[in-house]
Amino acid sequence: MILAATGAIAPARAAAPAAHAAAVPLAKATAAAVPVVVPPAPIAPPPPQTFIAAHAGWLTHGIAGIFIVAAIALIALLAVQTTKQEGLTGSIGGRVESTYRGRLGADEQLARITGVVAVVFVVSAFILSLTGI
Repeated sequence: MILAATGAIAPARAAAPAAHAAAVPLAKATAAAVPVVVPPAPIAPPPPQTFIAAHAGWLTHGIAGIFIVAAIALIALLAVQTTKQEGLTGSIGGRVESTYRGRLGADEQLARITGVVAVVFVVSAFILSLTGI
């Protein structure tokens, strides 16, 4: 038996679980109050850039814009063109009507414009591959 401060006598076994129950929340409270220090994540270095991409971003983005416009124009021009299936007579005899005309027709002009747009597309793609974007 334990003599309490009030003078009452309490059983020893009853005091032990109460002290243990009071100690557990205190231990949990102190464990939760300890700040956890997390080290900062390492910062990855920026990807390597070419000289043009690093110092003339406007130029690389301008070439990329030309590339996209040329791609869309090339798709549109190829969709508009008619096919040239003249059969066996066209392959043996050739196209006789183009020999006598001095000016190009709409189909020939469209084919020429398509060729120019295709060259612009390929050149801009090559330059973009060199710039690194």
